[in-house]
Amino acid sequence: MKCVVQRVKSASITIDGVFGGEIGEGLVVLAAYCDTDTESVIDYCVDKIINLRIFSDAEGKLNNSLLNAGGNIMLVSNFTLYGDTSKGRRPSYSKSAKAEISKPLYLLTEQKIKGIFPNSVSGEFGADMQISLVNDGPVTLTVEKENV
Repeated sequence: MKCVVQRVKSASITIDGVFGGEIGEGLVVLAAYCDTDTESVIDYCVDKIINLRIFSDAEGKLNNSLLNAGGNIMLVSNFTLYGDTSKGRRPSYSKSAKAEISKPLYLLTEQKIKGIFPNSVSGEFGADMQISLVNDGPVTLTVEKENV
């Protein structure tokens, strides 16, 4: 599993031309899956993301996680995170899991996040989506774990 995590002041999503939701301060998480990903990989990544100390404390230091800073999560599937650009000009997505594998993994990730952040917002797997966000910092990190 590979995730790009962006700390945001706000974000909204449009799915197939229809408003899909918005969050205030929090995290936008783009998530991609490979063939070997399992529930334990998802658990690791979700735990890592929600506990990243990337929010300011009272002294302005990055000591707070999303759990203790408050805020929300927007989760969006994004298979292109596994795009390999090392050869040629057209990225290869051969490492990205096919939909029959990645969709259940995405739905499980969504379920786990909603269990912690019931008001979280999610994209729709495989849909055409536009995300508007105000990046905060900017703070942008990758979180990844492979089941080897």
